[in-house]
Amino acid sequence: MEFDWNSPPFNLDSSLTRQEIEESFEDPFAVRLLPDTPRFAVQARFFNLGMTAGGMGIFSVYRTNGKQVRIIHARVMEPEERFFYQRKLDQNLAR
Repeated sequence: MEFDWNSPPFNLDSSLTRQEIEESFEDPFAVRLLPDTPRFAVQARFFNLGMTAGGMGIFSVYRTNGKQVRIIHARVMEPEERFFYQRKLDQNLAR
């Protein structure tokens, strides 16, 4: 997966690095969602909930053309998002 980091539309603060964001996409158990709202119909945006190698949960909003991923926003997961991620992980491991 290739990332487009040219002029990201958000500021990377000191809490996340580009490497950590990329690691969250490499998580084999990452949860990727397409929002079901008309607001995102014009330009499809997706959500990614994934963990870094160090165990930090990251929530990202991104778009893709199938070859490159463009991160629109990324932050550390909220407790509810971490709960959702863990529930999906448990469901996948129970299969």
